[in-house]
Amino acid sequence: MHKVKFSIFPNQSFVDLGLYQFGLETCEAGHSFGPARRNHYLFHYVINGRGILYADDSHGHTNTFKVHSGEGFLIFPEQVNTYVADMSNPWEYTWLEFDGLRVKHALEVAGFSPEQPIYRTKLPDLREKLKNEMLQIVENNNASQFQLIGHLYMFVDYLTRSADNAGINVANRLRDSYIREAVAYVENNYQKNITVEEIATALKLDRSYFGKIFRLATGKSPQRFLMNYRMIKAAELLTLTKTPISEIGVSVGYENQMHFSRAFKTIYGISPREWRRKRQ
Repeated sequence: MHKVKFSIFPNQSFVDLGLYQFGLETCEAGHSFGPARRNHYLFHYVINGRGILYADDSHGHTNTFKVHSGEGFLIFPEQVNTYVADMSNPWEYTWLEFDGLRVKHALEVAGFSPEQPIYRTKLPDLREKLKNEMLQIVENNNASQFQLIGHLYMFVDYLTRSADNAGINVANRLRDSYIREAVAYVENNYQKNITVEEIATALKLDRSYFGKIFRLATGKSPQRFLMNYRMIKAAELLTLTKTPISEIGVSVGYENQMHFSRAFKTIYGISPREWRRKRQ
């Protein structure tokens, strides 16, 4: 019998590491999903059974991967993929959809890439802990948002520590230090009319080089991250205070009300006024 347990995480305001959807599925023989694309990272851990993943690599070539119990597979944002349950021993898996500023780098450390999306490990204790953190999220969907995000952090920790291909080099550590400095600069100055050029200058980096390493580390351009961060702060103020919308725009670095409303709608799909009205 085909069984699915599925939940949507109600809060997308976690910048470093955010949760979107999660679930548990027991598949019938031959059950398939796709071809499809995802907006975020999606990790499946196979509890029982087996199946096949068909996933495009960085060059658009479709590769085939057999995945068994005790293994997992990662789907990347915008990657075309299909996965199919085995005909004689269909899989049962749990899954998490997640994203955030730290995610791309963490997955690189764990050795994942579109060419190598399979999770295998020689550390069964950590593998069991990884599975349990995923199930804690799935089976306790009414827990507090901070509790669920806490389990997500533990999941990522076990993933990066246990994956067979895990590793990190000096260049990655240096790049990560630049990204931490850039994020700290945004956190301390987002209220001002700062630019990407100013952030790069504060880090003593060439602007184009800074933009390149920021995108490599986070999957987002510096401009997009700055807008995202400002709109998260604006959404908090709209929800938790009665501050006039025009003042909120100024407080997150937008002197022009129209520019603020346009940026907010770009991120959340609705205007600041509609956001506040829905949460009153």
